[in-house]
Amino acid sequence: MSRVPSEAPATPPDRIPLHFLGPEGTFTHQAALEAANLMATRLGCQTDLKPCTDAAAIVEAVEEGRGWGVLAWENNVEGHVVPNMDALIDAQSVAGFGMVRLPIVFDAFVRSDHAPLRQVGAHPHGLAQCKGFIKETGLNPVPTNSNAAACRDLGPDQVALGPRICGSLYGLETYRREVQDYQGARTDFLVLAPRDQAAGLARRLAPGGDFESIVTFIPLNTGPGVLANLLDRLRDAGLNMTSFMSRPIKGHDGTYSFVASIDAAPWQKGLHQVLADLLERGDWLKTLAVHPRTPHPAPPIREWMLPRAGAFRGEDPDSETISKELLW
Repeated sequence: MSRVPSEAPATPPDRIPLHFLGPEGTFTHQAALEAANLMATRLGCQTDLKPCTDAAAIVEAVEEGRGWGVLAWENNVEGHVVPNMDALIDAQSVAGFGMVRLPIVFDAFVRSDHAPLRQVGAHPHGLAQCKGFIKETGLNPVPTNSNAAACRDLGPDQVALGPRICGSLYGLETYRREVQDYQGARTDFLVLAPRDQAAGLARRLAPGGDFESIVTFIPLNTGPGVLANLLDRLRDAGLNMTSFMSRPIKGHDGTYSFVASIDAAPWQKGLHQVLADLLERGDWLKTLAVHPRTPHPAPPIREWMLPRAGAFRGEDPDSETISKELLW
């Protein structure tokens, strides 16, 4: 595992296509506009925004060298966007080099000539973030490729959930504003480039060396303690891990890849040594992204934040007795 060379990375082209999940008006479109501004101010290049039909088409465009891309990665209500994660794990020559954080606010739209309303359409993550509205209205949820597509293709008996910009883009009436279940929702979007460019671009965005990496691990030797040993290696190296999740290796029972976000770059001493040791041990590794580190608040977990059922020692003296019943 070689280090990234210390010399300055190559300058990006003056103008580059930037692919996003279309049509116009998606949250990814808004993230692409933010990314375009970032590229103009920090990298000195202009972008031409190119809508794509789905996430796979975005990754394919970057893989084929037809530009860069923007991909929804993680939402603080619904978690990681799993199909996008899987697409990046499987990609041969694509990696993330930047991240854009976008507030997520849903408005509900109808056509001006709408009939009695029976359905509500949105991307599956959008439907999941507006469950209260859907339950209250009694509308039948219909998943779509994107929230903007739901607005663009809105039928007379449908409500569409999407960003506020969709109302003016598609000539719709606002049925209700801010119908999401949680205030403060946001989504992180990765900015993608060909793998041989990504590390250099990340270094231009974070010249101070404050990075975050997203790394996939597959332990090839399985058994008790294998995952614990992996986590111990990260801890012993003094590395801060901000997220960790597993994905099944499709079609193979009991086999998983593990995806971790770590506050370091693969070429920096601590993480570089851990990855080299794991490779030497025979594990499979892949860096999905390296980008400037984003702030990760660490607030205390209050009792009111916890699910209603579970075991913990609460302030109520009887809570321990009650909660132990849920341990089985």
